[in-house]
Amino acid sequence: MKGVLLYNCKTMMNIRPSKKHIPAIFALVTLIAYGLLLPFTGFYWDDWPFAWIARFLGPGDFIPAFAPYRPFLGPVFYFTTSLIPTVPLYWQIFALVIRFILGLSAWWMFKQIWPGRPRIALIAAFFTLIFPGYSQHWVAFTHINQELIPFIFYLLSFGFTFKALHAEKPATYTIIALLLQLCGIFPTEYFFGIEGLRFLFLLSFFQGSLVERFIKTIKIWWPYLLVWALNAAWLIYYYKFGEYASYTLSGAQSLTILSFLQESLDALWKAGFYIWIQVLTLTFKSLPAPASLLTLGLVALSFIFLAPYLKSVTRSENDGETIFSFSLIIIGILGILLGRLPSLAAGLPLTLQSSYDRFMISMMIGGSLLLLGVIELLFKNNRIKTYIFSLIIALGIGQQFFNANIFRRDWEDQRNIYWQMTWRMPALKPNTILLTNQMPIDYETDASFTAPINWTYAPNYSRADVPYLMLYTEKRIGGGTLPALEPNIPITFNYRTVNFYGNTSQAVVIYMPRGGCLRVLDPAQGDMETYAKLPKALTQAIPLSDPSQIITDANPVATPMFFSEPKHEWCYYFTRAELAQQTGDIQKVVSLGNEAASLGFKPTDQNEWLVFIKAYALTGDITTAESISTAALAEDDRVHRGICSAWQQVQNQGLAGNEDEIERILLSFECSPR
Repeated sequence: MKGVLLYNCKTMMNIRPSKKHIPAIFALVTLIAYGLLLPFTGFYWDDWPFAWIARFLGPGDFIPAFAPYRPFLGPVFYFTTSLIPTVPLYWQIFALVIRFILGLSAWWMFKQIWPGRPRIALIAAFFTLIFPGYSQHWVAFTHINQELIPFIFYLLSFGFTFKALHAEKPATYTIIALLLQLCGIFPTEYFFGIEGLRFLFLLSFFQGSLVERFIKTIKIWWPYLLVWALNAAWLIYYYKFGEYASYTLSGAQSLTILSFLQESLDALWKAGFYIWIQVLTLTFKSLPAPASLLTLGLVALSFIFLAPYLKSVTRSENDGETIFSFSLIIIGILGILLGRLPSLAAGLPLTLQSSYDRFMISMMIGGSLLLLGVIELLFKNNRIKTYIFSLIIALGIGQQFFNANIFRRDWEDQRNIYWQMTWRMPALKPNTILLTNQMPIDYETDASFTAPINWTYAPNYSRADVPYLMLYTEKRIGGGTLPALEPNIPITFNYRTVNFYGNTSQAVVIYMPRGGCLRVLDPAQGDMETYAKLPKALTQAIPLSDPSQIITDANPVATPMFFSEPKHEWCYYFTRAELAQQTGDIQKVVSLGNEAASLGFKPTDQNEWLVFIKAYALTGDITTAESISTAALAEDDRVHRGICSAWQQVQNQGLAGNEDEIERILLSFECSPR
């Protein structure tokens, strides 16, 4: 990564300051902000089910798959998945290209709106390119199609509207602008509100009194207003009377004047100001972590090379600067509020550094212009403004690099999860449900996990019922999918255009704590007692767990897709030991424990010693079993319940000649008799 940084910096130094090189600078900024960790990122969130559909059901399946959700989005997915194979690296590269196109589109659009203000157009485009409030770039399969491509259409639509104003024969450009508006507004409701920006841009473009400008604006805007009204009618129909199965308008119904004001101020603060310095808060809190130091170093390097470049390609634009600055601020404020409307109407929060900050995409223009206008208003010295603009862009680059590292870690966590899953469960019987409370990962849901689990355990799947399903008990219990944690309850789950059919008596309960290893919970191994203090939504599911759904002697065994096998450390030995315990091969458990100890591996979760404690004791090595138990309790006394359960199970085995010794150990650990 350091080599890439040095190469990019040298390249930027060798580019002579020229406006002709602006696209090259956009490419470099895009690469530095979004591309440095690209090879180490993959699929996240809805990427997985979408990629699974493309791989196993084909691009054509996106048309019916999106019919109940966003019918006009299906063709976008169909087109891109027909071109790009379902390989994470390819989609991350595609996302980088799309982001670069988005930046150029914004630059071209702003130049059409403000042809006499190239500096403002350039800075506004850079702000849009690196807009730090939107962290979902790396959920590439989903957000390229769902947001970035429609957003590019909308940017170009704005641009062609103003290109028509400069043309002698504007009809062609107006038609292009209308067609692009259709492509931008109908695929997703995210951009429903930003049509108001076109009106505001037009109003600020024309000269004369407010009434004269308003009349001129309406004469140009009315065709776009008709398209917007058509989209509004469509959404109302689909929400109220159609088959729309996504968000509801419950948020709009519960809004009060006070709550609307609070949400508006929150959006203005976050999109207009806080996100631009957010990286400082995030990195300073985690200093001296290497990722934070690298991020701050990248900010510094970016500033060093951006400042002289921006100084050389921008010039003073002072005519009417104060009035223009106020217009930028007003457009920015209204743009943020208009962009917030769709998510606010759906009652969805605007939380940063989460999947919900995807709603920031519709506030990119407003947030960029608000900050730009404030800086233009407060600072009159052009050199100072250049430094501030350079710093803001550099902070945005740092924020996106910081975000990329989060997704890099998530991809690494996914690799560990799927490999531990296959080490522990070499294959699964069809119609198996994997139940768990919550996996220790931020950007995947149970529906997300269902796709790669099927990809792993059914690599030759062709259209049929989905063979495997993961459900989060915490989220699903009591709902239509999982009515109760009781045996023999039929389970049906709609996975877009295919279905899963199973039964709660065909379930395997798994658990993976943060920092720990994946494990299969088994009522026969005392796990109800060991994990009794975990959330009820998990512990109440343990009696349903049937490890016989695991095919222990599979040939070939399941292999995770896209992930190379990680180094064999503690979790490898633990998961293989659990599997050996399930097959009754206690001697293999002991052998795995000895090998792990010889390599210096040990758990962070002391409950992971239990499988080895039982194995050592059952093979007669009471001393080692007691020693491990004592050390585990000294490390974390919360393992006491599990230690007692393990020794009580050993006692129940009735090992000849060791009865008194086991009784002594139970007493020494203050385990109550069964």
